[in-house]
Amino acid sequence: MPTIKSLNKWANAHTYYPLDLLRIALGVFLFLKGINFISNSQILVDLLKPVQNLAGGMIVIHYVAPAHLIGGILIAFGLLTRWSVAAQLPLLIGAIVINFVGEMNVANLVIASVVFLLCVFFLFYGSGKHSVDYYLKMQQ
Repeated sequence: MPTIKSLNKWANAHTYYPLDLLRIALGVFLFLKGINFISNSQILVDLLKPVQNLAGGMIVIHYVAPAHLIGGILIAFGLLTRWSVAAQLPLLIGAIVINFVGEMNVANLVIASVVFLLCVFFLFYGSGKHSVDYYLKMQQ
């Protein structure tokens, strides 16, 4: 019986680890996507081809890669997580919409939808216990 109680105490004390690892993985994924868009800018141009005639198409191209790079780093470290996630939401909504406007790519749609749902979750949940935000909050 004491073993079950000790395991239960350990589980209650470490429940934040999976969510923090998920937040870090999300940040690393967005950062790598930003690097991918910078190194292969033609991919981003091809993705935005269905909406290229809309105003601000060039602004979008110059917003996506830096937003993923900076936002990914901030989300991974847990610094200004809600702001970083809020900056990602318009991009992810655009990624989902582009799949319906242009050529349907199911894999991209699933990835964009999962990342969008994770971002919405972290928008409400915050950065978690093992983050720079939590560390700075405890320093006050």
